[in-house]
Amino acid sequence: MSSPPVVAAAPAGMHRPFLLPAISLCRRELVRFVRQRSRIVGALATPLVFWLLIGGGMGRSLNVGGNSSYIQYFFPGTLLMILLFTAIFSTISVIEDRREGFMQSVLIAPVSRHAVVLGKVLGGTLLAAGQGLLFLLLAPAVGIGFTVGSASLCVLFMLILSFALTSLGLAIAWRMSSTQGFHAIMNLFLMPLWFLSGALFPAQGAWPVLRWAIAVNPLSYGLAGLRGAMGLVADGDVPSASLAVNLPVSLALAIFLFILAGLVASRPSQADLS
Repeated sequence: MSSPPVVAAAPAGMHRPFLLPAISLCRRELVRFVRQRSRIVGALATPLVFWLLIGGGMGRSLNVGGNSSYIQYFFPGTLLMILLFTAIFSTISVIEDRREGFMQSVLIAPVSRHAVVLGKVLGGTLLAAGQGLLFLLLAPAVGIGFTVGSASLCVLFMLILSFALTSLGLAIAWRMSSTQGFHAIMNLFLMPLWFLSGALFPAQGAWPVLRWAIAVNPLSYGLAGLRGAMGLVADGDVPSASLAVNLPVSLALAIFLFILAGLVASRPSQADLS
């Protein structure tokens, strides 16, 4: 009697699904967000209040130069705030999933961790860009018009920035075990990143140290891309406001932060099992 054929075991990591888990996790993020209406209101209401109060209150006091009023100048900055808030805080679900035991189930499944990262990042990206699109509908109210090309370019920058910011939030949230600690650390990153992007004030007239910080902040180039897509010109933007600089820098930032999130997630830690 012949012995049964020997079947070689597949090497570790082979035949693991990638796209299906990523798409499933992305869909889960979207469904969870829609069911939590307070997150929808909070992500939009806070930046909207900022825009109306700061833009309306300081509009007559500040002259940004160029062809835009201050409330127009502050519009892309408010849009960036929406992308930043929604993208970063959507990654809190990593901590919540770990607390509920869902993340542990995902990590012990035969699924690549890079697929988990991609699913989480795509979910946060779509949420942030969707919130940004809702706010973008207010642009005509302050005299900002779009063509098909400029609108497409604006959406492209929104997607790139959302992807980058969600990757940053995931890289930080992956190692954290409490939402309180996550909020504390993210506030340390959030506001300086936003303030030093030229969202609230142009670099011209600022202290030399602040001008330098705005110039080296990669988020400044994404904001300049948004402002350029809206046809707004202000004095003292980042050193080069050309699309040939803004787009590559924004893409490089998104790729770097996604790789960083993948590296952080691929390294086992005590938080994965806690």
